[in-house]
Amino acid sequence: MQSSQTSSTSNFSILKVAALLEGTSLLLLLLVAMPMKYAMGIPEAVKIIGPIHGVLFVLFNIVLFTHAMKGHLGFFSTMSGFFASFIPLGTFIYKAKVLKPKSRFA
Repeated sequence: MQSSQTSSTSNFSILKVAALLEGTSLLLLLLVAMPMKYAMGIPEAVKIIGPIHGVLFVLFNIVLFTHAMKGHLGFFSTMSGFFASFIPLGTFIYKAKVLKPKSRFA
């Protein structure tokens, strides 16, 4: 039974890391790269951070829906995570409000 709990907790750890990375990349894009492009005339920042954020966004949602398909997340938790990935700070809030209670009892 212990290995099942450890496996479930580590699965949520992967989702938590994915949420953290996706949220951080979105903030970098919005607060660093976009101002550099439009205020300073340095479009290279968006050309670098933009695709990185895109990959992390897709990976977060793949991990999220993989958890849902395995039955680790319910419909509301899954859709909350999906919609949170579109909102600045959304994945941070999702990680704190939805994932923290799940990993504690998993």
